[in-house]
Amino acid sequence: MAAPAPDPQPASGPVRDTSPGPGPVRDTSPGPGSVRDTSPDPGPVRDTGPSPGRDTSPAPDAEARPGTDADTDTPPGPDPLTVPSMSAGPDFVLRPWEMSDLPLIREAAQDPYIPLITTVPSRYSDRAAEEFVRRQWDRAATGAGYPFAIVRSRDRRPVGAIGLWLRELPEGRASIGYWMVPSGRGQGVTRAALRTVTGWALRDLGVPRLQLFIEPWNTASARIAVDAGYRHEGLLRGWQQVGDERRDMAVYGLLNSDGPVDGRAVASN
Repeated sequence: MAAPAPDPQPASGPVRDTSPGPGPVRDTSPGPGSVRDTSPDPGPVRDTGPSPGRDTSPAPDAEARPGTDADTDTPPGPDPLTVPSMSAGPDFVLRPWEMSDLPLIREAAQDPYIPLITTVPSRYSDRAAEEFVRRQWDRAATGAGYPFAIVRSRDRRPVGAIGLWLRELPEGRASIGYWMVPSGRGQGVTRAALRTVTGWALRDLGVPRLQLFIEPWNTASARIAVDAGYRHEGLLRGWQQVGDERRDMAVYGLLNSDGPVDGRAVASN
């Protein structure tokens, strides 16, 4: 999984996984959905979206906040975003989060790594899970990014999360994070989701640069990132607090101007 930014960004961009199949990349955090992914599951890709108690997303327009005087010189906040539903190959769908997704959060909370690198609660309760879902809604409402639940088509069961985070879009950058629960691993889910969000961000949204943040040990996520067209660009020492320690993150980048990878356009699904 690509290290989900503090709360898949899991890929960069939304995951320690020892079972087969891709796990959260910086969610992590995708190849064609029809490809069977039998590689070891990647850990979560760093999710660079805001985490609870440290909301770094742009604030809403001052006029919308009761009890404050609007400063006429202050530019308006970002517009709310509408999270679309998208096919990620024949087997999976990306859609907005729903309150019916609480069983997914329960399973993610039992993973030893996902709660360390996302805002998934480490101790599950319905209330904590509902707050997690509301945070995803708030991210779209405040323009911070696009959070998706990854859903298996055949039974409509949610199996993971991926997010496109726009905090640095004014500088021409966005990050992706993802994570995957054990029941969704080994099915090509991460590849399908990553390639889908990558292609959509480059082609439809016109984002100049995408980036993923992956712990160096997470070779499965690194392979998925490279397969989707991302290039290893370097090591960021002590980049992220994970549990009780600061950890290094490898950074993978993809430019809208980059050429095809292995004969495929990097923006194709």
